Amino acid sequence: MKRVLVVDDNADAANSLAALLRAMGHEVFVAHEARAALGDLSRIRPDIALLDIAMPDMSGYDLARQIRNRMGAAVRMVALSGFGLPEDRARALEAGFDHHLVKPADPAFLKSLLG
Repeated sequence: MKRVLVVDDNADAANSLAALLRAMGHEVFVAHEARAALGDLSRIRPDIALLDIAMPDMSGYDLARQIRNRMGAAVRMVALSGFGLPEDRARALEAGFDHHLVKPADPAFLKSLLG
């Protein structure tokens, strides 16, 4: 079982993804704002963070950088985006993400990623 943080300003998308991950047996925490996720980070201590890129209060890129600064390599980070061009993937990796997924995330890939 992994501790998973899902951050997405789209409540339906975040809650659907959380339900899928819980069904896979993981402990899931959901935040709909980047700043809320940062505020709960030390309490949650996620093994993996699935972060939306386009959020109104802070971009997923900036959130990833802040999480990486606070937690280092202790957390695996996955960018969730509606955009899948090579430059989108490169920008995600540059921001500190380990993976870049185009929404909706493939359940089989998530299962393999989470083990």
